[in-house]
Amino acid sequence: MTKIDIVSGFLGAGKTTFIKKLLEEAIAGEQVVLIENEFGQIGIDGGFLKDAGIEIREMNSGCICCSLVGDFGKSLEEVLTRYQPDRVIIEPSGVGKLSDVMKAVIDVAAETEVTLNSAVTIVDASKCRMYMKNFGEFFNNQIENAGTIVLSRTDILDAGKVQQAVELIRQHNQAAAIVTTPCAQLTGAQLLEIIEKPDTMAEDLMKEAREHHHHHHDHDEECGHDHEHHHHHDHDEECGCGHDHEHHHHHHEDEDEHEHHHHDHDEECGCGHDHEHHHHHHHHDGECGCDHDHDADEVFESWGLENVGAMDREALDKILDELAGGSAYGDVIRAKGMIPSGTEGQWYYFDIVPDEIEVRIGTPDYTGKVCVIGAELKEEELSRAFGRS
Repeated sequence: MTKIDIVSGFLGAGKTTFIKKLLEEAIAGEQVVLIENEFGQIGIDGGFLKDAGIEIREMNSGCICCSLVGDFGKSLEEVLTRYQPDRVIIEPSGVGKLSDVMKAVIDVAAETEVTLNSAVTIVDASKCRMYMKNFGEFFNNQIENAGTIVLSRTDILDAGKVQQAVELIRQHNQAAAIVTTPCAQLTGAQLLEIIEKPDTMAEDLMKEAREHHHHHHDHDEECGHDHEHHHHHDHDEECGCGHDHEHHHHHHEDEDEHEHHHHDHDEECGCGHDHEHHHHHHHHDGECGCDHDHDADEVFESWGLENVGAMDREALDKILDELAGGSAYGDVIRAKGMIPSGTEGQWYYFDIVPDEIEVRIGTPDYTGKVCVIGAELKEEELSRAFGRS
């Protein structure tokens, strides 16, 4: 089955740079065919492509946005038959509609063994507002149909401008992953993972919270707490908190810095958890001893923030202590995040359950991000804490 990836974006957004990074760092072992529209050839280094063993099938069908009819599909089928590639990367012209290209690929997929693997749009963060205003029909179509949106020029723009671009994009696409970290700080493998696999951090945390909540009810008579939940990782003997380190592993090799903070009042039970404190997170109605099950959707809500900026350790620790042990942000039962540290190439990764904090240093992720699960969350305070007033 041939994977087809579409990398769209207006001319000069940085499509070629992005494609080169994927080719060199992530898919070097695959048989890849790069299909470009004639407008896409500007800035492509022919020598580089030959060296990498990439075959180019030039599309002489004019601008992709107006002459996709049949021609494009035929050329694509020809390429597939001739080269039988593992992957086809399509770089349409800068003013094409992404939905047209996707439709053409889906039409070919109905007849051939191919799958539309990803649709990526590269956006120059400094031109986002202007393009939306002047070329809305095409530009917004590229944003609305993308599964991943990669912002370029974020290394030379001030944080406020990048944030404006993210907010404008969110008006047109709620679900896409928006990459705000400069691509030079990410590996090709990371970029490939982002475009191929949806980010499910919020869903995963919510699922964990719900499972824990239901489990908690089943064991109410014993101690009101689900010990199992906190001991399912064998490699966590150091802290006995059974915390979920594993979730982070696939992003980072540098695991040496694990730091755990337990609050003083946790001596009561060996699992590093204050049960009393834990109860009110599950039952904000005060019905702690009840034996019927709440609908977890009524109990828990999720709050998230993306493109979170750099933070120093002292400020972060203060927020994490409050998230884990206080009530200034509501009843927090789970929080997770990755935030730039201000030192180039180093990010803080944190993981919280009540009265338990883990922080470690890792390499950059695609955007600074925080997710909090709990009851009656105080969203304004959370936004303010993580740098958005």
